[in-house]
Amino acid sequence: MQFKLGLIINPVAGLGGSVALKGSDGEQTAEQALALGATPKANARTRLALEQLLAYQSQIDVFTVNGEMGENIAKALGFNTQVVYQSAQPTRAQDTEAAARKLLEHNVDMILFAGGDGTARNICAAVDDSIPVLGVPAGCKIHSGVYAITPKAAGRVVEMLVTGELVTLSDADVMDIDEAAFRQGTVRAKRYGEMQVPCELRYVQSVKNGGKETNELVLADIAAYVISEMDEQTQYIMGSGSTVAAIMEELGLENTLLGVDLIQDHELLEQDMTAQQLLSRLNEVPTKLVITLIGGQGHIFGRGNQQLGPELIKKIGKENIIVVATKTKLQALNGRPLIADTGDEQLDKALSGYINVVTGFNDHIMYALGHPDLN
Repeated sequence: MQFKLGLIINPVAGLGGSVALKGSDGEQTAEQALALGATPKANARTRLALEQLLAYQSQIDVFTVNGEMGENIAKALGFNTQVVYQSAQPTRAQDTEAAARKLLEHNVDMILFAGGDGTARNICAAVDDSIPVLGVPAGCKIHSGVYAITPKAAGRVVEMLVTGELVTLSDADVMDIDEAAFRQGTVRAKRYGEMQVPCELRYVQSVKNGGKETNELVLADIAAYVISEMDEQTQYIMGSGSTVAAIMEELGLENTLLGVDLIQDHELLEQDMTAQQLLSRLNEVPTKLVITLIGGQGHIFGRGNQQLGPELIKKIGKENIIVVATKTKLQALNGRPLIADTGDEQLDKALSGYINVVTGFNDHIMYALGHPDLN
C-alpha cells in the first residue's frame, strides 16, 4: 500500500533569524532579510527530513506544491511527485492555506510541512485536527508543539508511519506570538488551535514553556557565579532567554531578551547583533558564549537564536560555551537530552556528549547534549 505524503515548504521561513529581524512574517520582512544577506534554508532542512525516507521511495507518493514549496526538493531526491497546487510568486501565507486544503482533497495520509509558527497557523487554519501533520523546524519562532525536534527527527517519525510501526496520534497546540511586540523584547503568545501529530516523544518537541523563571534566588546565584568567573580580557556573547537576562540584570546592563548582546569587562559593547556582526568581532579578543535552553524543549541552538550560526559556534569552540539553567528547568525535560539543531549535522555531532551546566553558585551538573537515536 502506498503512503500518500503531503508536503508544503514555506521557502522564506527563518529568513529573519540570522539577520536579527526575529521573524519572517510578511513579504516586506522577507525582502528585507534577503537584502541584508539572509540565505533561505527551509528547503535544505526539508531535504534532511526527506533523506530519512530514501530507502522507502517505492512506498511513498509525494503530493505537493510547485517550485520551492515542495516540488523541487521532492523531485531532486527522486520521489514520485505530484503537484496539486500552483503557488503565486513570491509565495504568500494564502498559498500555504490553499495548498493544505488541496492536499485534503487528495486524501493524503499526513502533511509534512516546513516553516515556523506562522506556517503552523496557516496549516491549522486549513486542516484543523482533521489529518495528522508534522512540522520540520525551519522558522525563527518555534513555540508550537507540532514540530519535530530536528529535521532529521521529522523524517524518522514519517519513516515509522511508512513502515507500519504503532505511533499514537495526539493533539498538540499551535502557538504564535506578535512579531511586532517580539522585536521590542515582549513575548505575547497566543493559542490558535490544535492539530494532530504523531506522538513519538523522542522526536516531537513540547510546547515552549512561557513566562519568567519564578525561582529568583537560584537565578541570582547563577548570575553571581557566572559574573565571578568572567575574565576582563575576554568578551562574552550573551544569548537570549530569561536565565541569561538575569546575568545581564545583575551586571546592571541593558539586555535584549530575545536577541544577542556582546559584553566585556562588565560593559555592554553592542546590542541585538546579527550573525555577521558577531563573526566580525571574533578575532579581536578571546570570546566565550553564554546560553540557556528553551524551557520544555531543551534546545540550546536552533530556536530563537539563529544569530548563533554554525560558523560562529565552530570558531568559539565547545570548550568556550557556558550553558546556564536552573535544575527545575532541566528536571522538566524528564531525562530528555539538550538539543543542538545548528543546521550543520557534523557540528551537531561534534557538540553531542555530556556538557557542563551551571545551575547555581559553584554548582554544576553534567547533562547530555544531543540525541543518540538520531545518529
